[in-house]
Amino acid sequence: MQRILTAGFGGQGIVSMGKMLAYAGMKDGKHVSALPSYGPEMRGGTANCSVIISEREIASPFISHPDTLIVMNQASLDKFSKLVLSDGLIITNSSLVKIDKDIRTRTRVVEVPTNDMAIELGNLKVANMIVLGAFARETGEAKMDFLKTALEKIFPPRRHNLIPINIKALERGFKI
Repeated sequence: MQRILTAGFGGQGIVSMGKMLAYAGMKDGKHVSALPSYGPEMRGGTANCSVIISEREIASPFISHPDTLIVMNQASLDKFSKLVLSDGLIITNSSLVKIDKDIRTRTRVVEVPTNDMAIELGNLKVANMIVLGAFARETGEAKMDFLKTALEKIFPPRRHNLIPINIKALERGFKI
């Protein structure tokens, strides 16, 4: 079982990451749950999504201690890092997040400069796909083919023109 918490501020694609992880797990024949949470403001407010991917049925969608934290901003790291299991994984957007020594002693940390990489690709909004690609590589819990297919499912048809750059971002994150 993999318990994943994605966190950041509204507009960073936090809930989209959760939906994609759940869809990829489902396509892989696993049991999944995804539970989004928004702050009082949408864009700019806080957002997180709890995702569970499991070989067995899932009793509850709530996560008190994630195995993996994917964090896109400093406030979310400060809020959720203490909840990650001691042998867990934290993947950060190092363009915006700084990790202190205490966190490094408790968990494995992967720092990905997602904002910088997204700007290089020409669209800051694909930063979430870069970190998702890194998650797929680090954990093996989400197969790239299934993540790519998930883009067609979570993007509305009017946004399908953005799928190619999102695929590039996933692949870039997987390779870093």
